Amino acid sequence: MQHVHVESELTPIRLPREQLLFPLALRQPRGFKPDRPKTWPHLEGRLEFVAGELLFMPPCADFQQDVSAETVRLLGNWSVIHPEYVVAGNEAGMLLGGEVRGADVAVWKRSRLGAYKGTFRRVPPVLAVEIAGEDEEEQALREKARWYLKNGVELIWLVFPRTRVVLSITSSSARRIVGPRLLPAASLPGLKLSARELFRQLVP
Repeated sequence: MQHVHVESELTPIRLPREQLLFPLALRQPRGFKPDRPKTWPHLEGRLEFVAGELLFMPPCADFQQDVSAETVRLLGNWSVIHPEYVVAGNEAGMLLGGEVRGADVAVWKRSRLGAYKGTFRRVPPVLAVEIAGEDEEEQALREKARWYLKNGVELIWLVFPRTRVVLSITSSSARRIVGPRLLPAASLPGLKLSARELFRQLVP
């Protein structure tokens, strides 16, 4: 995997996108500590810390950002009725098994979180949602789903905007959900959400 050096948060990084495979491993800046968000470099994009490497992905494009926003809205509406759950978005950071990853959308049980600390959450969410972007293939998202399961996440939805398909994954099953079919959500009481609803903002 190609590495790019990050001198400081003020150093511009110019990447020939057509020559790179994402995620891109960055050389860790001086003073970097995975569990301290303030030590992470400031870049226009998404960062994760996996297998000892600081990985970079470019900012989300239109498909991904619109479906992400709709998913947060729908789950947020549900959480109003179920305040015992917390819905998070914007690359919701979690530190599990010594690695830091971000979910497009995640749902936690409030009782497991404790007080706000301004750092990454250290308990697994009940649900993690990953929405395929322009630089992400299904295999890469499946690998991330395995990481979620390994670290105690009960349910993962892999969402593919271009094909309007949702892959629902648990430790015992993987199901492709399309159209008006309801997404499996046994761990989220009262949630009745169809695959079609996640793609409401996309022009047919």
